[in-house]
Amino acid sequence: MKVLPIDVVTVISHAAPMLRIDDISFSIQGRPLFEQASATVPAGHKVGLVGPNGAGKTTLFRLIRGELTLDGGSIEMPSRARIGGVAQESPSSDDTVLATVLAADTERAALLNEAERATDPARIAEIQTRLADIDAWSAEARAATILDGLGFSTADQTRPTRDFSGGWRMRIALAGVLFAQPDLLLLDEPTNYLDLEGALWLEGYLARYPHTVIVISHDRGLLNRAVGHILHLENRALTLYSGGYDSFARLRAQRLALQAAEAKKQELRRAHLQSFVDRFRAKATKARQAQARVKMLEKMEPITAPQEAKLFRFSFPQPDQLSPPIVALDGVAVGYGDRAVLRRLNLRLDQDDRIALLGRNGQGKSTLSKLLAGRLAPMEGRLTASKKLRIGYFAQHQVDELHLDETPLDHIRRLRPDEAPARLRARLAGFGLFEAQAETLVGQLSGGQKARLSLLIATIDAPHLLILDEPTNHLDIESREALTEALNDYTGAVVLVSHDMHLLSLVADRLWLVKDGAVSPWDGDLDDYRTFLLKGDAPVVVPAEEPRRPKRPARDELLSLRTEVRRAEERVAKLTEMLEKLDAKLADPAVYGSPAEAERWGRKHAEAREAMARAENIWMTALENLELAEQG
Repeated sequence: MKVLPIDVVTVISHAAPMLRIDDISFSIQGRPLFEQASATVPAGHKVGLVGPNGAGKTTLFRLIRGELTLDGGSIEMPSRARIGGVAQESPSSDDTVLATVLAADTERAALLNEAERATDPARIAEIQTRLADIDAWSAEARAATILDGLGFSTADQTRPTRDFSGGWRMRIALAGVLFAQPDLLLLDEPTNYLDLEGALWLEGYLARYPHTVIVISHDRGLLNRAVGHILHLENRALTLYSGGYDSFARLRAQRLALQAAEAKKQELRRAHLQSFVDRFRAKATKARQAQARVKMLEKMEPITAPQEAKLFRFSFPQPDQLSPPIVALDGVAVGYGDRAVLRRLNLRLDQDDRIALLGRNGQGKSTLSKLLAGRLAPMEGRLTASKKLRIGYFAQHQVDELHLDETPLDHIRRLRPDEAPARLRARLAGFGLFEAQAETLVGQLSGGQKARLSLLIATIDAPHLLILDEPTNHLDIESREALTEALNDYTGAVVLVSHDMHLLSLVADRLWLVKDGAVSPWDGDLDDYRTFLLKGDAPVVVPAEEPRRPKRPARDELLSLRTEVRRAEERVAKLTEMLEKLDAKLADPAVYGSPAEAERWGRKHAEAREAMARAENIWMTALENLELAEQG
């Protein structure tokens, strides 16, 4: 059947669909994306659609929606199914946010409109019955709940959509499709424009969604908690796995290992048969047996060894070491115009810090990031930074500010005009932008390639402090893993804002909560914070009589602990070297010729000793945590 294309939701009927993809083939400009691909998605299933960038995930959505015509095969659903998806951002208009979301349920809007004009008592009764069936009278409350979950305050919901940026209008469009509750919900990277709080809310909403969901996402948290199946698109074929992403990754690895083993066995068998044929084909007494083995070779269906996924790593230049602290805030207030967003900030950053900023949307995470990055000046108080401090800053809006009519090579050449072209290309290759992408106009690059270019620009000067505000938007899972490894190997400080809890859990070792105009340490872990959010900011209490029983850590956690030990050990070594140099400086009688000079070097020595004490404590704690984890 042909599925009608829609903008947000087109009502066709109310039957719960079962999606059947049967032997489909489809090519774009001669390049095949699907070849006899098949899959069946039962009604009510929550499915994550994953696969390499460019494999055709978004194209599959367009095929399901009937926007493209298949070359072969069929896509079947119940003939009166409703399909919904966020095709583009909500338009800018004078309609309020709440009214825009309510209008997304076109059936409800049509029935209410007809109810105002209907005069036939029988039809009026039918309309009222149907409105009751779809729970139309609670619609405003349901829409408001969805908008609140996606970060819109009660006041925001009454503002016109034209007041909001493109990213926020994407949230409005998402709220509309969730409110309309289509029978088949197709979502393409829905967390790209959400913060951590919105992403966690969406996970819970999708897990409870009453109909079928297929979601394209690179967010491992969502793919582990919100879906029960993974539909994998690879080599132009579709395979449906049970379980979330981690389960899929294990099953796929086992499947690939089995396939590789079978290919190896077949290779040995072929070699054995071919050896017999080569030796005895010319001998009359063995000719018949040799011919039989030739036929066996011809009938043997080739088993292709799976290709190993290309390993990709980011290459961050490493900074030199600075005396701690690299940044200190004393009674700082910061905001916009004459309105302070954050007040009385007393914070300190050292070069070995890995800090995640937590807090609901609008509380000031990006404001604090801009303050630390030097993009905002303190309104009051004192911010002290090391004189040699270099800062790298990445924010999503910077991706949008790249020059679309220039190539990545042009961007890097502007920053390093004296470097040889080969060196510039090597820099780009270190961020996954190889020969073809280096010469491609930025406007023609994918979102992930633009994000990599922006990350390169942010880190090109080997910053001592790297501030990343939602760095994983548009990055696929492999690139996110590469970013995690690069940040763990990086010897500068990191301040991170992200909705990707997997990234936060592997990189951050300190959590700061931005809330009610203040910034304070979060004493729990990320799981505690998730519980805190899902309970509506209710305090998280762990009863003393029910202590948490440690679970045997997963491989990622062990890798993280080992990285933490290595990083702590390197920090202690660097501080030891720094203290030796300071000891030598203080042993020089010339230093004491100036009281101010002696005081300055003495203060540096005291700060380094304090940092050494902290570093040694962190190192010992990391060693103990690793030992406990390895013991299980």
